Amino acid sequence: MITCYLKYVIDPYKLKEFEHYARLWIPLVDRLGGTHHGYFMPHEGANNIALALFSFPSLAAYEAYREKMAADPDCRAAFAYAEETRCILSYERSFMRPVFE
Repeated sequence: MITCYLKYVIDPYKLKEFEHYARLWIPLVDRLGGTHHGYFMPHEGANNIALALFSFPSLAAYEAYREKMAADPDCRAAFAYAEETRCILSYERSFMRPVFE
């Protein structure tokens, strides 16, 4: 299993818009083969950092998701919403593997 860790730098004046964007993606990731663990919005501390975590059985499964995502009209609409609202200033993506015991 791999987990995609996304760290977003967001516009702190557009938290509502970013939260809407986040809510769009949770069911999309799940529908396209991943398991979404949620978005984590600013609460205390930095007011412009948000996180997202979602997992796939393998990196190959993630790559298949990326192909499906590129062709999916709902995914394209979610990306367009972020561009229109400019709620995301930048992001970085990393892949992690879990250690349980």
